[in-house]
Amino acid sequence: MSGHSKWATTKHKKAAIDAKRGKLFAKLIKNIEVAAKMGGGDPSGNPTLYDAIQKAKKSSVPNKNIDSAVKRGSGAESGGVDYQGISYEVYGPQGVAFLVECLTDNKNRAAMEVRTAVTRNGGTMADPGSVSRLFTRKGVVVVPKSQEGREVSEDDVLEATLDAGAEEVNDLDDAFEVQSEATDVVAVRTALQEAGIDYDSADVQFVASLEIPVDAEGAGKVMRLVDALEDLDDVQDVFTNVDIPEDVLAELEGAED
Repeated sequence: MSGHSKWATTKHKKAAIDAKRGKLFAKLIKNIEVAAKMGGGDPSGNPTLYDAIQKAKKSSVPNKNIDSAVKRGSGAESGGVDYQGISYEVYGPQGVAFLVECLTDNKNRAAMEVRTAVTRNGGTMADPGSVSRLFTRKGVVVVPKSQEGREVSEDDVLEATLDAGAEEVNDLDDAFEVQSEATDVVAVRTALQEAGIDYDSADVQFVASLEIPVDAEGAGKVMRLVDALEDLDDVQDVFTNVDIPEDVLAELEGAED
């Protein structure tokens, strides 16, 4: 049942570092605003908003910023922006595929900035549909292993979520990643809560159906392209089908030390 995606682990660690830098704040706030606009400002009746707020709180976004975003999105407070979702498909180094999801108030700006980041970092824009067919939308819930004085095991997670639709549990070193059908993400998250297990985030994400292994040079280029895309204000998330083997990851981490 338990796989081990090296990229998922790397991305999980990277997100924690980005959160410390405050880079994630604006993106998390934008998610809340859009969720409130789409489904209303009451988290109890809007699971997408509930999860967006939970994720922001876990990343230490101040409550006043969260409340303001909910009010702007739901129309209770002026100043809301009309964000539109748009995605771009990209081929990167060594044939690795990327799906880039944006939330923007200016599609032309988003398109230009994404294209520039891609071409400057060894990638090419792909035709619509050529990359997206390599990914499946999945529910992804991240569960920290250390929880208020106790360690949560893979068996604990499986026992709590199997009947709710969990399909796979991946070990991310300091957390577990529970994958399900996209429509089951709320059921999985709720099952964890009912079992007294805390979770860091619950999202619908694009998961690669087939991963592409890369060497150290390719891995470095892929990470630089991911960084360049994630630095863009309009980019909300970057998904890729890269597989970074353990020895390559160790080599890269050794080079950073």
